[in-house]
Amino acid sequence: MSQEDDDGFMEILDEEEMKQSDGAVPQGMENLLTAPLVRTEEAEPRPAKRGKCRQLFRSPSMPSSVIRPILKRLERRPPDGDTPSPVKPKRRRSVAGTPGEDTEPKARLLRSRSFCHQEIEDLLANDHCELIGDFSKAYLLQTVEGKHQDLKYISPEMMVAVLTGQFSSLIESCVIVDCRYPYEYEGGHIKGAVNLPLEQDVEEFLLKKPIVPFDASKRVIVIFHCEFSSERGPRMCRFVREKDRACNEYPQLHYPELYVLKGGYREFFPQYQSHCEPQDYRPMHHADFKEDLRRFRLKSRTWAGERSKRELYSRLKDF
Repeated sequence: MSQEDDDGFMEILDEEEMKQSDGAVPQGMENLLTAPLVRTEEAEPRPAKRGKCRQLFRSPSMPSSVIRPILKRLERRPPDGDTPSPVKPKRRRSVAGTPGEDTEPKARLLRSRSFCHQEIEDLLANDHCELIGDFSKAYLLQTVEGKHQDLKYISPEMMVAVLTGQFSSLIESCVIVDCRYPYEYEGGHIKGAVNLPLEQDVEEFLLKKPIVPFDASKRVIVIFHCEFSSERGPRMCRFVREKDRACNEYPQLHYPELYVLKGGYREFFPQYQSHCEPQDYRPMHHADFKEDLRRFRLKSRTWAGERSKRELYSRLKDF
Protein backbone atom coordinates (compact mmCIF):
# COMPACT_ATOMS: atom_id res chain seq x y z
CA MET A 1 0.00 0.00 0.00
CA SER A 2 1.39 3.41 -0.97
CA GLN A 3 1.58 6.46 1.26
CA GLU A 4 -0.95 8.26 -0.88
CA ASP A 5 -3.49 5.61 0.09
CA ASP A 6 -2.64 5.85 3.79
CA ASP A 7 -4.65 8.66 5.31
CA GLY A 8 -4.00 7.70 8.93
CA PHE A 9 -7.00 5.46 9.29
CA MET A 10 -4.90 2.36 9.52
CA GLU A 11 -3.11 3.75 12.50
CA ILE A 12 -6.38 4.24 14.30
CA LEU A 13 -7.33 0.64 13.61
CA ASP A 14 -3.99 -0.53 14.87
CA GLU A 15 -4.48 1.35 18.05
CA GLU A 16 -7.96 -0.03 18.51
CA GLU A 17 -6.72 -3.57 17.98
CA MET A 18 -4.06 -3.03 20.59
CA LYS A 19 -6.63 -1.80 23.08
CA GLN A 20 -8.89 -4.79 22.43
CA SER A 21 -6.00 -7.09 22.93
CA ASP A 22 -5.43 -5.50 26.30
CA GLY A 23 -9.15 -6.28 27.24
CA ALA A 24 -10.47 -2.74 27.03
CA VAL A 25 -13.74 -1.91 25.16
CA PRO A 26 -13.89 1.23 23.10
CA GLN A 27 -16.13 3.93 24.45
CA GLY A 28 -18.34 4.07 21.39
CA MET A 29 -18.78 0.31 21.35
CA GLU A 30 -19.59 0.31 25.05
CA ASN A 31 -22.42 2.78 24.48
CA LEU A 32 -23.77 0.61 21.74
CA LEU A 33 -23.67 -2.51 23.89
CA THR A 34 -25.30 -0.94 26.93
CA ALA A 35 -27.90 1.10 25.10
CA PRO A 36 -31.44 -0.36 24.82
CA LEU A 37 -32.20 -2.05 21.58
CA VAL A 38 -35.60 -0.29 21.10
CA ARG A 39 -36.64 3.01 22.52
CA THR A 40 -39.76 2.53 24.62
CA GLU A 41 -42.28 5.25 25.31
CA GLU A 42 -45.05 5.10 27.81
CA ALA A 43 -48.25 4.69 25.82
CA GLU A 44 -51.03 6.91 26.91
CA PRO A 45 -54.34 5.11 27.60
CA ARG A 46 -56.73 5.50 24.73
CA PRO A 47 -60.50 5.45 25.08
CA ALA A 48 -62.17 2.26 23.91
CA LYS A 49 -63.60 2.57 20.50
CA ARG A 50 -67.16 1.46 19.84
CA GLY A 51 -66.25 -0.56 16.78
CA LYS A 52 -63.42 -2.50 18.43
CA CYS A 53 -65.29 -5.80 18.11
CA ARG A 54 -65.38 -5.28 14.39
CA GLN A 55 -61.58 -5.14 14.28
CA LEU A 56 -61.32 -8.31 16.34
CA PHE A 57 -63.62 -10.28 14.08
CA ARG A 58 -62.46 -8.66 10.88
CA SER A 59 -60.73 -11.04 8.56
CA PRO A 60 -58.82 -9.78 5.53
CA SER A 61 -60.03 -12.79 3.56
CA MET A 62 -63.71 -11.90 4.04
CA PRO A 63 -65.39 -8.85 2.52
CA SER A 64 -66.87 -6.29 4.85
CA SER A 65 -70.33 -6.78 3.32
CA VAL A 66 -70.36 -10.33 4.70
CA ILE A 67 -69.02 -9.46 8.15
CA ARG A 68 -71.31 -6.48 8.76
CA PRO A 69 -74.57 -8.49 9.34
CA ILE A 70 -72.75 -10.77 11.77
CA LEU A 71 -71.38 -7.86 13.76
CA LYS A 72 -74.82 -6.26 13.94
CA ARG A 73 -76.20 -9.43 15.55
CA LEU A 74 -73.35 -9.39 18.08
CA GLU A 75 -74.02 -5.77 18.97
CA ARG A 76 -77.72 -6.51 19.56
CA ARG A 77 -76.97 -9.16 22.18
CA PRO A 78 -76.98 -7.58 25.65
CA PRO A 79 -74.21 -8.54 28.08
CA ASP A 80 -75.00 -10.64 31.11
CA GLY A 81 -76.98 -8.68 33.69
CA ASP A 82 -77.77 -5.77 31.35
CA THR A 83 -81.21 -4.72 30.26
CA PRO A 84 -82.15 -6.39 26.98
CA SER A 85 -82.29 -4.18 23.95
CA PRO A 86 -85.72 -3.14 22.67
CA VAL A 87 -85.07 -5.02 19.46
CA LYS A 88 -86.08 -8.61 20.10
CA PRO A 89 -83.85 -11.22 18.52
CA LYS A 90 -85.47 -13.64 16.18
CA ARG A 91 -86.36 -16.99 17.68
CA ARG A 92 -84.21 -19.80 16.47
CA ARG A 93 -85.94 -22.90 15.28
CA SER A 94 -84.89 -25.84 17.36
CA VAL A 95 -83.95 -28.99 15.53
CA ALA A 96 -85.54 -32.20 16.75
CA GLY A 97 -83.30 -33.89 19.29
CA THR A 98 -81.23 -30.78 20.09
CA PRO A 99 -81.98 -28.27 22.84
CA GLY A 100 -83.12 -24.93 21.54
CA GLU A 101 -84.38 -21.69 22.91
CA ASP A 102 -87.60 -21.58 24.85
CA THR A 103 -90.50 -21.31 22.46
CA GLU A 104 -94.20 -20.87 23.08
CA PRO A 105 -96.13 -24.15 23.41
CA LYS A 106 -97.99 -25.09 20.28
CA ALA A 107 -101.07 -27.26 19.90
CA ARG A 108 -100.16 -30.82 19.16
CA LEU A 109 -101.76 -32.30 16.08
CA LEU A 110 -102.64 -35.96 16.24
CA ARG A 111 -102.92 -38.21 13.26
CA SER A 112 -106.40 -39.38 12.40
CA ARG A 113 -107.19 -43.02 12.90
CA SER A 114 -108.83 -45.15 10.25
CA PHE A 115 -111.41 -47.66 11.46
CA CYS A 116 -112.16 -50.92 9.74
CA HIS A 117 -115.68 -51.97 8.81
CA GLN A 118 -116.13 -54.12 11.92
CA GLU A 119 -115.04 -51.31 14.24
CA ILE A 120 -117.52 -48.92 12.60
CA GLU A 121 -120.36 -51.41 13.14
CA ASP A 122 -119.37 -51.81 16.79
CA LEU A 123 -119.39 -48.03 17.29
CA LEU A 124 -122.85 -47.73 15.75
CA ALA A 125 -124.12 -50.60 17.88
CA ASN A 126 -122.87 -48.87 21.04
CA ASP A 127 -124.26 -45.45 20.08
CA HIS A 128 -127.31 -44.63 22.24
CA CYS A 129 -128.75 -42.54 19.40
CA GLU A 130 -129.22 -45.77 17.40
CA LEU A 131 -130.65 -47.79 20.32
CA ILE A 132 -134.27 -48.02 21.35
CA GLY A 133 -135.56 -46.19 24.43
CA ASP A 134 -134.39 -48.73 27.03
CA PHE A 135 -130.98 -49.14 25.31
CA SER A 136 -131.47 -52.91 25.08
CA LYS A 137 -131.10 -53.26 21.31
CA ALA A 138 -130.93 -51.31 18.06
CA TYR A 139 -133.97 -50.06 16.14
CA LEU A 140 -135.47 -52.75 13.96
CA LEU A 141 -136.92 -50.62 11.16
CA GLN A 142 -134.78 -48.56 8.83
CA THR A 143 -135.25 -44.88 9.62
CA VAL A 144 -135.07 -41.75 7.47
CA GLU A 145 -134.47 -38.08 8.21
CA GLY A 146 -137.47 -36.11 9.35
CA LYS A 147 -138.52 -32.71 10.66
CA HIS A 148 -137.70 -33.46 14.30
CA GLN A 149 -134.20 -34.75 14.98
CA ASP A 150 -135.13 -36.36 18.32
CA LEU A 151 -137.67 -38.71 16.71
CA LYS A 152 -137.31 -41.75 14.47
CA TYR A 153 -139.10 -41.53 11.12
CA ILE A 154 -139.93 -44.35 8.73
CA SER A 155 -140.92 -44.07 5.07
CA PRO A 156 -144.28 -45.17 3.60
CA GLU A 157 -142.45 -48.09 1.97
CA MET A 158 -141.27 -49.30 5.38
CA MET A 159 -144.80 -48.98 6.72
CA VAL A 160 -146.07 -51.25 3.94
CA ALA A 161 -143.31 -53.75 4.73
CA VAL A 162 -144.62 -53.94 8.28
CA LEU A 163 -148.24 -54.21 7.15
CA THR A 164 -147.43 -57.06 4.74
CA GLY A 165 -145.76 -59.11 7.51
CA GLN A 166 -142.14 -58.87 6.39
CA PHE A 167 -141.11 -58.45 10.04
CA SER A 168 -143.61 -60.89 11.55
CA SER A 169 -140.82 -63.09 12.90
CA LEU A 170 -139.50 -60.17 14.98
CA ILE A 171 -142.62 -58.08 15.70
CA GLU A 172 -145.45 -59.50 17.76
CA SER A 173 -147.62 -56.39 17.79
CA CYS A 174 -147.57 -53.17 15.75
CA VAL A 175 -149.85 -50.36 16.93
CA ILE A 176 -150.57 -47.63 14.33
CA VAL A 177 -151.85 -44.51 16.11
CA ASP A 178 -153.79 -42.14 13.85
CA CYS A 179 -153.68 -38.77 15.63
CA ARG A 180 -156.05 -37.00 13.24
CA TYR A 181 -159.53 -35.86 14.22
CA PRO A 182 -162.38 -38.40 13.89
CA TYR A 183 -163.89 -36.88 10.73
CA GLU A 184 -160.46 -37.17 9.04
CA TYR A 185 -160.08 -40.77 10.18
CA GLU A 186 -163.57 -41.67 8.94
CA GLY A 187 -162.80 -40.15 5.54
CA GLY A 188 -159.92 -42.63 5.00
CA HIS A 189 -157.20 -44.24 7.15
CA ILE A 190 -154.53 -46.95 7.09
CA LYS A 191 -155.93 -50.44 7.67
CA GLY A 192 -155.55 -51.50 11.29
CA ALA A 193 -154.86 -47.99 12.63
CA VAL A 194 -156.58 -46.80 15.83
CA ASN A 195 -157.88 -43.24 16.06
CA LEU A 196 -156.51 -41.51 19.19
CA PRO A 197 -156.67 -37.74 18.60
CA LEU A 198 -156.41 -36.63 22.25
CA GLU A 199 -153.67 -37.25 24.78
CA GLN A 200 -156.18 -38.72 27.25
CA ASP A 201 -157.19 -41.24 24.57
CA VAL A 202 -153.60 -42.36 24.02
CA GLU A 203 -152.90 -42.57 27.73
CA GLU A 204 -156.03 -44.66 28.24
CA PHE A 205 -155.28 -47.01 25.35
CA LEU A 206 -151.54 -47.57 25.76
CA LEU A 207 -150.52 -46.79 29.34
CA LYS A 208 -153.45 -47.83 31.53
CA LYS A 209 -152.93 -51.42 30.45
CA PRO A 210 -149.63 -51.72 28.54
CA ILE A 211 -149.31 -54.22 25.72
CA VAL A 212 -146.86 -56.94 26.72
CA PRO A 213 -145.57 -59.48 24.16
CA PHE A 214 -146.12 -63.15 24.92
CA ASP A 215 -142.80 -63.99 23.31
CA ALA A 216 -140.02 -62.07 25.05
CA SER A 217 -137.80 -62.33 21.95
CA LYS A 218 -140.32 -60.36 19.86
CA ARG A 219 -141.10 -56.64 19.91
CA VAL A 220 -144.03 -54.29 20.34
CA ILE A 221 -143.65 -51.19 18.19
CA VAL A 222 -145.83 -48.08 17.96
CA ILE A 223 -146.11 -45.89 14.83
CA PHE A 224 -147.67 -42.41 15.07
CA HIS A 225 -148.94 -40.26 12.22
CA CYS A 226 -151.34 -37.42 11.44
CA GLU A 227 -152.14 -35.68 8.16
CA PHE A 228 -148.56 -34.50 7.48
CA SER A 229 -146.80 -35.91 10.58
CA SER A 230 -145.64 -32.40 11.27
CA GLU A 231 -147.23 -31.46 14.62
CA ARG A 232 -149.93 -33.74 16.02
CA GLY A 233 -148.15 -37.05 15.40
CA PRO A 234 -144.72 -35.99 16.75
CA ARG A 235 -146.34 -34.30 19.77
CA MET A 236 -148.26 -37.47 20.64
CA CYS A 237 -145.12 -39.58 20.26
CA ARG A 238 -143.25 -37.39 22.75
CA PHE A 239 -146.23 -37.51 25.14
CA VAL A 240 -146.23 -41.30 25.23
CA ARG A 241 -142.48 -41.42 25.86
CA GLU A 242 -142.77 -38.84 28.65
CA LYS A 243 -145.59 -40.69 30.39
CA ASP A 244 -143.89 -44.03 29.89
CA ARG A 245 -140.73 -42.70 31.55
CA ALA A 246 -142.74 -41.36 34.46
CA CYS A 247 -144.30 -44.71 35.32
CA ASN A 248 -141.13 -46.82 34.95
CA GLU A 249 -137.74 -46.95 36.57
CA TYR A 250 -135.09 -45.61 34.20
CA PRO A 251 -134.29 -46.86 31.61
CA GLN A 252 -137.13 -49.41 31.52
CA LEU A 253 -140.11 -48.66 29.26
CA HIS A 254 -143.34 -50.31 28.19
CA TYR A 255 -142.85 -49.05 24.63
CA PRO A 256 -139.15 -48.47 23.97
CA GLU A 257 -139.53 -48.53 20.18
CA LEU A 258 -141.54 -45.60 18.79
CA TYR A 259 -141.69 -44.37 15.18
CA VAL A 260 -143.33 -41.56 13.20
CA LEU A 261 -144.60 -42.05 9.62
CA LYS A 262 -142.85 -39.45 7.51
CA GLY A 263 -145.23 -37.37 5.40
CA GLY A 264 -148.26 -38.72 7.28
CA TYR A 265 -151.43 -39.94 5.61
CA ARG A 266 -151.12 -37.26 2.94
CA GLU A 267 -148.00 -38.90 1.51
CA PHE A 268 -149.01 -42.49 2.21
CA PHE A 269 -152.44 -42.50 0.56
CA PRO A 270 -151.50 -41.60 -3.07
CA GLN A 271 -148.91 -44.40 -3.19
CA TYR A 272 -150.70 -47.21 -1.30
CA GLN A 273 -154.47 -46.73 -1.59
CA SER A 274 -154.99 -50.46 -1.35
CA HIS A 275 -153.80 -50.35 2.27
CA CYS A 276 -156.37 -47.68 3.17
CA GLU A 277 -160.05 -47.93 4.12
CA PRO A 278 -162.07 -46.34 2.82
CA GLN A 279 -159.80 -45.54 -0.08
CA ASP A 280 -160.18 -41.83 0.28
CA TYR A 281 -158.47 -38.82 1.81
CA ARG A 282 -160.26 -36.12 3.81
CA PRO A 283 -158.07 -33.13 4.78
CA MET A 284 -158.27 -31.42 8.15
CA HIS A 285 -159.41 -28.11 6.62
CA HIS A 286 -162.34 -29.61 4.76
CA ALA A 287 -165.08 -27.09 4.03
CA ASP A 288 -167.85 -29.37 5.38
CA PHE A 289 -166.18 -29.96 8.77
CA LYS A 290 -165.23 -26.51 9.98
CA GLU A 291 -167.39 -26.85 13.09
CA ASP A 292 -165.88 -30.25 13.93
CA LEU A 293 -162.42 -28.78 13.56
CA ARG A 294 -163.24 -25.93 15.94
CA ARG A 295 -164.78 -28.30 18.52
CA PHE A 296 -161.87 -30.77 18.55
CA ARG A 297 -159.28 -28.01 18.71
CA LEU A 298 -161.09 -26.62 21.75
CA LYS A 299 -161.04 -30.05 23.38
CA SER A 300 -157.32 -30.38 22.71
CA ARG A 301 -156.60 -27.00 24.30
CA THR A 302 -158.84 -27.73 27.27
CA TRP A 303 -157.20 -31.09 27.88
CA ALA A 304 -153.76 -29.55 27.57
CA GLY A 305 -154.68 -26.85 30.08
CA GLU A 306 -156.14 -29.36 32.53
CA ARG A 307 -153.06 -31.56 32.15
CA SER A 308 -150.76 -28.67 32.96
CA LYS A 309 -152.82 -27.89 36.05
CA ARG A 310 -152.71 -31.53 37.19
CA GLU A 311 -148.96 -31.59 36.75
CA LEU A 312 -148.65 -28.37 38.75
CA TYR A 313 -150.76 -29.81 41.59
CA SER A 314 -148.68 -32.99 41.66
CA ARG A 315 -145.49 -30.95 41.93
CA LEU A 316 -146.93 -28.91 44.80
CA LYS A 317 -147.82 -32.12 46.65
CA ASP A 318 -144.19 -33.19 46.46
CA PHE A 319 -143.21 -30.12 48.48
